[in-house]
Amino acid sequence: MRKLTTYTLALVGMLILFNSCKKEYETIESIDDAKIQAYIKKNNLTMTKDPSGFYYQTVSQGTGAPLLNKDSVLYNLSIGSLAGANYYTTAAYTNEGTYLGYISPSSYRTALEGVNRGAKVRVILPSYLAYGKNGNATVPSNEVIISDITTDILPTQWQIDDKRIIDFLAAKGLTATKSPLRVYYIVKTAGTGTSVDISSTITVKYTGRTLNGNVFDTSGDNTIVSPLMSLIKGWEVLLGMQKGAKVRIFVPSDLGYGLSAQTNIPGSSVLDFDIELVDVTN
Repeated sequence: MRKLTTYTLALVGMLILFNSCKKEYETIESIDDAKIQAYIKKNNLTMTKDPSGFYYQTVSQGTGAPLLNKDSVLYNLSIGSLAGANYYTTAAYTNEGTYLGYISPSSYRTALEGVNRGAKVRVILPSYLAYGKNGNATVPSNEVIISDITTDILPTQWQIDDKRIIDFLAAKGLTATKSPLRVYYIVKTAGTGTSVDISSTITVKYTGRTLNGNVFDTSGDNTIVSPLMSLIKGWEVLLGMQKGAKVRIFVPSDLGYGLSAQTNIPGSSVLDFDIELVDVTN
């Protein structure tokens, strides 16, 4: 009897502990859901609740082609709190990008299903579907987050980059020539020496910037020597230019570093270079 009583008490204790844990989890769900519903009501939003617990809304349907699961999608993303804190925003003159079927978290994919290119969707994630009780470097513990995803109406990165360059030139009052390579260039000083060919080793002074003006690399007063073929593809716009030339070039991201971020260069960045061809060796 004593053993039976001991086992019974132990079982009752385990059931109480289990129910306490379950109740705590459900409380997190209910607290988050109450926060979200209050936010929706306050801002007069019409949102759909997914069975998993997040909410989403099509802010604008978009006027481009329908987005399919197999399509690549290029978009800007902002993530914040219901109180208005900003945790992440896609950098200016850049974008996010992947195939629709690969976008993470899956809640974003759900919100983007059935919209067209150029659409904007909004997703509200309860904390337990976001960063949970641990949070992350910028998001606090148990934080409900709201995300706005704005897709580009253009289907390819090179088209987006081409438009960015054209708009940048217009805004700055600059006139540039578009090469067959799709690199835009401005000849400030024409050279008179040896011409650059595909096998050339060039000696240059240069400064590289992103379109927001941030300098990511510069030779300063020094010169850099390199085979042309060892440089990013966009520098092939120098072919045919002569020693002594000074040019400014605008390189689309696919002819630079693509979607991969580099030190001081966000992914999908158009690159803006000032280059002086100090010497050319063939």
